[in-house]
Amino acid sequence: MTDPAAIARHFAFSGEILSVSEYGTGNMNDTYLVRVREGQGIRSFAPGGYKFRLSRQAAQLSFILQRLNPQVFPQPALIMHNLRVLDRHVRPKLLANSNRRWELPTIISARTGADYYLDQKGAFWRAQSFVADTESFDIIASEAQAEEAGRALGFFHALIHDLPAHLLHDTLPGFHVTPGYLAQYAELATAPPRPDLSAEALFCHRFIAERQETGGLLEAACRRGELLVCPIHGDPKLANILFARDTGEAISLIDLDTVKPGLLHYDIGDCLRSCCNLGGEDALVSEVSFDLAYCAAILRGYLPQVASFFSDPDYHYLYDAVRLIAFELGLRFFSDHLAGDLCFKVRRPDHNLQRAMVQFALCRSIEAQEKEIRKIAEDFQES
Repeated sequence: MTDPAAIARHFAFSGEILSVSEYGTGNMNDTYLVRVREGQGIRSFAPGGYKFRLSRQAAQLSFILQRLNPQVFPQPALIMHNLRVLDRHVRPKLLANSNRRWELPTIISARTGADYYLDQKGAFWRAQSFVADTESFDIIASEAQAEEAGRALGFFHALIHDLPAHLLHDTLPGFHVTPGYLAQYAELATAPPRPDLSAEALFCHRFIAERQETGGLLEAACRRGELLVCPIHGDPKLANILFARDTGEAISLIDLDTVKPGLLHYDIGDCLRSCCNLGGEDALVSEVSFDLAYCAAILRGYLPQVASFFSDPDYHYLYDAVRLIAFELGLRFFSDHLAGDLCFKVRRPDHNLQRAMVQFALCRSIEAQEKEIRKIAEDFQES
């Protein structure tokens, strides 16, 4: 097993490492919090002369070290390119905007000057600044917090909306394109590496079969020109939104590996799916439901931030987005279960199967409230 402390020393900081510990609950990458001795500096360099020095206070709070999952990100250097493009586009706007606190994690370069380090086994490591004095949540605690989460996503979309999408690499071709996941599932289901004849697996097969005809709805709307491709976060679930400990304001979106060209509705759907699930992603199926009050609160925070570029079709497809993203994530969890847990990190046997059951239960709750969700979207559109 590679020693993360040894890897951390390949990045451009000075001073003694005090501790390295696993951090967060992400499903994809291996993540560590590296603490360095108080007052030591951390520097970030990039080709072309761009430089950024973290504050002494930030250096005291250490940095995040990650090993990217090659099963998920086969070309990780393209991710770092996207992060540089994003940083150069967004940071001047943040410096000019004093009305809202917002922090973007900063790349900490390797001592070679590169944005990453490859270990002896070829594993891809990168380091980023740690956003201090914040907390994240797996379950929304209040409507006020839900509204703040929506406001954060809307603010982020407003920051990046004028970033030309062609400047970003598509680091995950097919990401959130449900017909592609359905095709992968169909191939797996024919001869799964991990056969499963349990009642839960049979339920998942039936659930997918009943909904596969609607899997291409957002892609069809894009082909018709109703929904437009633009820069997106790609994974704005609740756990990737950081809230300030002192004020409760959402001040950062992290896990920017999935920033790429896509549809806004991938992001909106994922945020609603994640935040409005009262039980959370690892709940018992019986605890799962989609909360309409949280849905309204998120859109109340989100929509004013994007009003200048949000179209009538954008409003129309809000319901379809949240339903489809819940279905898609359940499909991906179940496919990974059949494949032998190659993509998502698991913490117990049949973890991905349980995750799939939760998302399908959430999808069913969303479908049962279609009329109410569409009414919420219509009311905001008319206001």
